[in-house]
Amino acid sequence: MGSTDSKLNFRKAVIQLTTKTQPVEATDDAFWDQFWADTTTTVQDVFALVPAAEIRAVREESPSNLATLCYKAVEKLVQGAESGCPTEREKQVILNCTCILSRILPYIFEDQDWRGFFWSTVPGAGRAGTDELDDDEGARPLAESLLLAIADLLFCPDFTVHSHRRGHDSVENMQSIDSCEYIWEAGVGFAQSPPLNYIHDLNRIELLRLLLTCFSEAMYLPSSTDNSVLNPWVTFFCSTENRHALPLFTSLLNVVSAYDPVGYGIPYNHLLFSDYREQLVEQAVQILIVTLEHDAGVPHQPPSSSSMEEHETAGPENLFVNYLSRIHREEDFDFVLKGLARLLTNPLTQTYLPNSTKKIQFHQELLVLFWKLCDFNKKFLFFVLKSSDVLDILVPILFYLNDARADQCEPPSTAMSVSLRPTRLHWAYVNQLLLCFMAAARVGLMHIGVFILLLLSGERNFGVRLNKPYSVHVPMDIPVFTGTHADLLIVVFHKIITTGHQRLQPLFDCLLTIVVNVSPYLKSLSMVAANKLLHLLEAFSTSWFLFSLAQNHHLVFFLLEAFNNIIQYQFDGNCNLVYAIIRKRNVFHQLANLPSDPASIQKALQRKRKSPDVISRTSSQETVSMEGSHPAVPAEPGTLKTSLVAIPGIDKLTEKSQVSEDGTMVSVPKMDPLQTAHADHNAVAGTSDTESNSGRDNEDVFYTEAEMERRPLSRAPSTSLWAPTPEWVLSWKCKLPLQTIMRLLQVLVPQVEKICIDKGLTDESEILKFLQHGTLVGLLPVPHPILIRKYQANAGTAMWFRTYMWGVVYLRNVDPPIWYDTDVRLFEIQRM
Repeated sequence: MGSTDSKLNFRKAVIQLTTKTQPVEATDDAFWDQFWADTTTTVQDVFALVPAAEIRAVREESPSNLATLCYKAVEKLVQGAESGCPTEREKQVILNCTCILSRILPYIFEDQDWRGFFWSTVPGAGRAGTDELDDDEGARPLAESLLLAIADLLFCPDFTVHSHRRGHDSVENMQSIDSCEYIWEAGVGFAQSPPLNYIHDLNRIELLRLLLTCFSEAMYLPSSTDNSVLNPWVTFFCSTENRHALPLFTSLLNVVSAYDPVGYGIPYNHLLFSDYREQLVEQAVQILIVTLEHDAGVPHQPPSSSSMEEHETAGPENLFVNYLSRIHREEDFDFVLKGLARLLTNPLTQTYLPNSTKKIQFHQELLVLFWKLCDFNKKFLFFVLKSSDVLDILVPILFYLNDARADQCEPPSTAMSVSLRPTRLHWAYVNQLLLCFMAAARVGLMHIGVFILLLLSGERNFGVRLNKPYSVHVPMDIPVFTGTHADLLIVVFHKIITTGHQRLQPLFDCLLTIVVNVSPYLKSLSMVAANKLLHLLEAFSTSWFLFSLAQNHHLVFFLLEAFNNIIQYQFDGNCNLVYAIIRKRNVFHQLANLPSDPASIQKALQRKRKSPDVISRTSSQETVSMEGSHPAVPAEPGTLKTSLVAIPGIDKLTEKSQVSEDGTMVSVPKMDPLQTAHADHNAVAGTSDTESNSGRDNEDVFYTEAEMERRPLSRAPSTSLWAPTPEWVLSWKCKLPLQTIMRLLQVLVPQVEKICIDKGLTDESEILKFLQHGTLVGLLPVPHPILIRKYQANAGTAMWFRTYMWGVVYLRNVDPPIWYDTDVRLFEIQRM
């Protein structure tokens, strides 16, 4: 009864607030205390008892009452942070205020006129009936007071951390405690593991949820490539104004890295016991990726703000980024890497008892965090690559890529309005969303996985590590093979290209760039992987495909460059690839003799309209899939997803580096497109042709929607802006790097034919044995320099990461649905 009466009283208070036509004085404590002092409500209760329509009604009809409610709630948090919440009643007041602010803030952010409210002091709202705040010109804006109170409360003894008091007759002074002694978990920079307390975890979750809601103002601003504007909430919270920045960053990182969802491995333990630590870890990793979303610039200046003028010229340093970049101890790197690998591998775990092991759902946030670690801390990146531990990250990424390739969503939209606008919150729908969330945002998952592999492939050690034999055999619906991790990578990439959704085709350049980057270091490809690469070349080199789009020939250049790298630098161990090239030698001859006259071009394009998609499952040599695997399935109907901006072209994503004789990399300056067109007729010039951007304005940062629709191989090209001409074909045909392969065929084909005739060979194993002991020393052209395309950050990828990150956060927070039914503008919400 007590709980029911508490909810009823809270609902009555909400109704009074929405029906009052006159402003309620801030000094009327009897009225305002109804919201937090005399109630015991959960965050789910608050979201159910405070409908969106009523919040908007108060905002429009009684703005002073809404402003006072926000101010009084923040005031309670500040008072709790100062007192340390010594009583249970004060702790409950803090939790109630936290839930109320989490509910209201999104509706503050969605209205442009209200967005600056928290960055100003509230007129006429003095403390305890005084005009203290009005008279104090140096008073903090409401946002700063709120953020500092949250930070203090996250290290409040007996509320969110274990108390160090030895007796019960003293209360720790909140202003004098050293929060570095209260770090939540052992790990980076802290050796002691505090005792687990689920009450503390629950309180931390509520405060972190409110903190994440504060940061979410970015969702309500249109997407922009202007990186000179920062999130003011994140900027202030991660500045030196926050004395808890270091212990909080360390606590969040350690909680994530130390979490083990399996525990002692007792089957079905996750069904018997509630795991509050999982909720805390999920909130922690989301706070980390949001605070680390950092670009050089100045904070966003809200319309009515006057207190942040000192930051207009230069924003303060982001301490979270600073601390992340300064981690340097190998034991810390090992702790973080093993923790991330354990969590990323968790969904891949196979057990004899079905569903007996807990499976986490926040792998997308973990991938973003791993990206941030590699991007901001190059020592961590080198540590990851110096051992085979990088493969513990590679395998789950390939698993997620393979699983996500069947996304059946509509083409991306760059609109910035919300398309779903139900009139009320349907909890049944929220439950459905929880059940089918794993099917959402698959295309974004594909992109972040590919970006990570592109970043790793720019380092030599990654290619070397791929030669380790693959023996784990994670269940994926790919052909069974015996080989290395390089074979796994190529087989999965082939699967994505041949059976993935058409929306993934802008990623083809990235996928093949990764293959090119690692190709000089691949010592022995399996026959399965070799056949996959030749199948891709066969598909991409058909005349109708080459003539369909101005960029399609780039894919052929990438594959030829990969073949040349393997032949020139790893010939001895790659008899399988050499044999596959000999078997498919007609493909190379057809490329060398590609017709360029107008009649042949038109004939090829007409043949395209009549022929099926050249890249298909049936035309690939598929074999039996791995045991325990399941085909990738499209997202379930009714799943929510968020739209993404298009990724930049590969020439914007990468910069070329040349490997010198001593193994170091030297940056290669980008050539002007006009100079590229007149480059020397050699292999290096051929590879540089993949960097030109024929048919696209070099100043464009994003693919346009029309371009992305033209990418699918089976769709008719849009010829209104571009059409192939003989001059265009000849401009890149003469630069095809075919010399090395043609010389190989010239030497080896007669020898293979002779041995087959002389010995009557019909078994390819004998031919492979012959090729394995053969040599081309002195017969091939002079080896070309190894060119590596290293990932480089730019405005387009920064905007993509921001949109993707907040889209993931939006979709993951559905219980309660913090941003549901609000006017999000950073991306569009779509029902699949």
